[in-house]
Amino acid sequence: MTPDDIRNLFDLQRQASRAQPDVPLMVRRERLLRMRKLLDEHGPALAAAVQADFGMRSPRLTEVADLFVLRSQLAHTLRHLARWCRRTRVRTPLFLQPARGWIERQPLGVVGVISPWNYPVQLALAPAIGALAAGNRVMLKPSELTPHTSAQLAALVSQFFAPDEFCVVQGDAATAALVASLPFDHLVFTGSTAVGRRVAQAAAANLTPTTLELGGKSPAIIDADCDMADAALKIAHGKLLNAGQTCIAPDYVMLPRGSEAAFADAFRAAVARLFPYFEGNPDYASIISPRHLARLRTMLQQAQTLGAEVHAMEPVPGSPPPPPQGIGDGVGRQMAPVLVFGATPGMQLMQEEIFGPVLPVLSYERLDDAIAHINARPRPLALYWFGRSEAVQGDVLRRTVSGGVSVNDTLMHIAHDNLPFGGVGDSGWGAYHAEAGFLRFCHQKPVLAQSRWSLGHLLYPPYGARFDRIMALLRRLMQGGLNGQG
Repeated sequence: MTPDDIRNLFDLQRQASRAQPDVPLMVRRERLLRMRKLLDEHGPALAAAVQADFGMRSPRLTEVADLFVLRSQLAHTLRHLARWCRRTRVRTPLFLQPARGWIERQPLGVVGVISPWNYPVQLALAPAIGALAAGNRVMLKPSELTPHTSAQLAALVSQFFAPDEFCVVQGDAATAALVASLPFDHLVFTGSTAVGRRVAQAAAANLTPTTLELGGKSPAIIDADCDMADAALKIAHGKLLNAGQTCIAPDYVMLPRGSEAAFADAFRAAVARLFPYFEGNPDYASIISPRHLARLRTMLQQAQTLGAEVHAMEPVPGSPPPPPQGIGDGVGRQMAPVLVFGATPGMQLMQEEIFGPVLPVLSYERLDDAIAHINARPRPLALYWFGRSEAVQGDVLRRTVSGGVSVNDTLMHIAHDNLPFGGVGDSGWGAYHAEAGFLRFCHQKPVLAQSRWSLGHLLYPPYGARFDRIMALLRRLMQGGLNGQG
C-alpha cells in the first residue's frame, strides 16, 4: 500500500463521516455484531498468526489475554450502548430558565489506531471497538513486528467491513509515521514513551487529540503483613504472562528490608508452579525477536558488572526435556525468569521499562521510603500493593499517582468492564474501556434550547438602574444557593 493509497483511504473515511455525522444506534450495533462474528469465526486463525509471529506463544494465552478480553468488551458494550448513546439532560441555572440544556454524544469522525506487537489482537481491536461503538470510522495500523497477525487482521477486517467503515494499513515505521501525520479526529497510540512523544508531536500539527498508552516502570509494593506466598504467585503471574512483555507487568518489587530471602523462595516456588520448565514450554511465550532478547541480556550483564546479584530460575527437576529445535522457531528465545537484587538507579534495568521476565527487587526501611522512591520518578501505568491493612492501603493510594491500581493482585484492573484504562504523565494520557472509552471517542456537544418565555432580554443594554437591580437580585439568589438557602 503506497502513501497515496493510505491518504485516499483516509479521505474516503473522512468523507463518509462528514456525510453521516449522526450514526444510528442500529448501525453501531450491527458493526459491533460483525466484530463479534469476526472473532467467533476466526479466533483460532488469529491465535495461530500470533503463534507464528512469536515463534512460541500458546493459542490458549492468546485466547485469554486477547480474544477473551475483546469478547468481554463487546458483550459489555452491546449491553450498555443504548444508554451510552442517549442525550444527557442537565439542570438549567435559574437565570437561564425556562430554557433547557442537554449534552449530545456525537461521533468524532475518523479515529486512527496505531497498535503494538505484544498483544497484537487485543490492543488493535479494543480501541477500534470503542471507536465504532461511538459511531466513528477507524483506520488501524498494526505493528510490523507481528506481520502474520497484521496480515490476518487486514484480511479479516476487509472481509467484514467496508473500507469507509474500518480498514487496516500495513507497513513499517515509516507507514506508522505517515498515519500519525494524518488529520484524524482522534488518534490512539499504544507503545513506548519515546515513540509516543513523536506521535503526539505529529498529531499536534493537525490539532488531533490523542490517547497515549505508554507503559512505564510499574512497581509492586509488598507490605510487611502480606501473605508472601500469595503475593509472590500473583507477581510471578503478572510478570511472566507473555514473558513479561506486558505494558502493566510489575516492573520491579519493593519489600521490607530483611524479607528478601523469603520473597526469593516464594517467587521461585511460584515460578515452578506456573512454568515447571521454560524452553519448549508452550505456555511460556518467547521474546518477540532476537534484538529484544539481546537488549534484555545486555541489561543483565550491565547490572552484574555494576554489582547486582542475578538469580536465574531453574526448571523443576524431572520436568519435560527441551524439545527438538524444529518445534517453533521461538524456543531459543524463551528466556528463563530472573530475579535481580542490589539494583541501583544507574543501571539500565532501573531506567527503562524492562518488558521481559527480569524482576529487580528493591528493599525499603519504611513505607515512606518506598512511596518517596515511586514519587521521585515518572508516574507509572500501574501500581500494585500487597498487604492486609486497609489503613496502609489507603495511605498508598492517596500518596501515589498511577494510571491504575490492583490491590492484592496484578493486571486484573484491566479486565474490569466498568473501569477505564489508561496512563498518567509519562505513562500516557486518556483512558478507554467501558463508558470512559465510549466518551473518549465522542464529542459531547452542549445544547441550550431557549424558551419563548426567556427573560434574557432583561440583561441586554442599555444598562441602567433596572440592570443593577436585576444583577443584585441574581447575586442574592446565587449566594443563597451556596449557603444552602435556595
